[in-house]
Amino acid sequence: MCLSLLCLCSLTWVAPANQIGNHPAVYDDHGILLPWTPWRDAIQREVNWYLKCPVENGYPRFVYMTFMDGNYEPLKKNATFIPATQDGTGIISYLKYHAWQGKKDPRVLQMARYMGDYLVKEANTPDEGKYPHFTRSTGWRDKFPQPPDCGSQDDKPYEIQPDKGGIAGYALLLLYEETKDDRYMQQALQNARVLATNMVAGTATNSPWPFRADYRTGVGRGEASGNMSFNLRLFDKLIEHGHQEFQAPRDRLWAWITDFQLPNLAKDGALWEQFFEDHAEPGNQTAWAPLNLARYLLEKQDALDPDWKKHAKALIDFTNKNFTSVRNGVLICGEQTHDRDPWGGILSTYGAVLAMYTKATGSDEFKGLAYQALNYCLYAVNEDGCPNQRASNSGRGGWQEDAHTDKLHNILDAIAAFPEWAN
Repeated sequence: MCLSLLCLCSLTWVAPANQIGNHPAVYDDHGILLPWTPWRDAIQREVNWYLKCPVENGYPRFVYMTFMDGNYEPLKKNATFIPATQDGTGIISYLKYHAWQGKKDPRVLQMARYMGDYLVKEANTPDEGKYPHFTRSTGWRDKFPQPPDCGSQDDKPYEIQPDKGGIAGYALLLLYEETKDDRYMQQALQNARVLATNMVAGTATNSPWPFRADYRTGVGRGEASGNMSFNLRLFDKLIEHGHQEFQAPRDRLWAWITDFQLPNLAKDGALWEQFFEDHAEPGNQTAWAPLNLARYLLEKQDALDPDWKKHAKALIDFTNKNFTSVRNGVLICGEQTHDRDPWGGILSTYGAVLAMYTKATGSDEFKGLAYQALNYCLYAVNEDGCPNQRASNSGRGGWQEDAHTDKLHNILDAIAAFPEWAN
């Protein structure tokens, strides 16, 4: 296995850790971090743990709360909730796991449907204002439905995040394709139509949508929203289904990405700011946005961008330059300028995108880094399958997007690139 770029680790030698996350650390004779258990076993334990999650109010608890402990109980210190990202990435994760398992266990598909049903029934703005019946970015646990003023974390009570409607809409479209349940298609269409209606001309200083907007008035907060890849995915997927109304906004969005956002990688990075619901600091660039655009380029390749290799490499290089550091002899990736910890969602995203780049290009430049980053990430999974939100310390539960919903699909993307890593 190629481990180039691990020379970064040798610049400051660190003795191998005795423990990472919830397990004794296992290294080979060359100091390469190995899995604590085969990946297949780790993710099967994790999914089985979630399949036992108590169902209340019509949904498993982790579907309607972000902060849950290792006994499926709410963490009392934080009642905030991120429905669009958490359940949107969760739908993607469970659909991929369902396919990987040969679609043999109906409980897995049902878990995706629980998340889709919550988004459709419980997590929308009122049918009024500039962003009507649009998926909420934040809210509060145990709300059925979320109230009109449910904005939480760093959202104001009546704010939504337009890019989160793209995540939820795209995930619901995938769920529609699997189930043919038209409710999921209709919500995806609604999110996309609201996005198209509120789209503005992107420039060198602002994205086509602000990071946050008051759903009643449309007044924005935060000129640049770095995560544009899921709005693009949503438009592209609806066009595949014959909804040509989205061709023009899709083309305008792609033109902004290629004319302004991608060139900004080599400048100040200001167009890669803001993704995470609990942050609003100015100048807060994130690793999530460039890595997820790189993922889409690697999936679509020439069908999306004739320069996909160059652009994917530039996105990865930007991430490596700004968000990585060495822990326990492993190059890990942090979330954002204001949080460099290797939370499960971002670290698994990083490993998956590096693996996909390796597979798509035939270059082994990042292969070893991908393998070790994902090994590190899976040290967060306990023996019984309950994951911690990150592997940099031991524990159980926490932020469910990082512990599980935005992690599982990344591991499966890496396995799709290199099936032998599962064993």
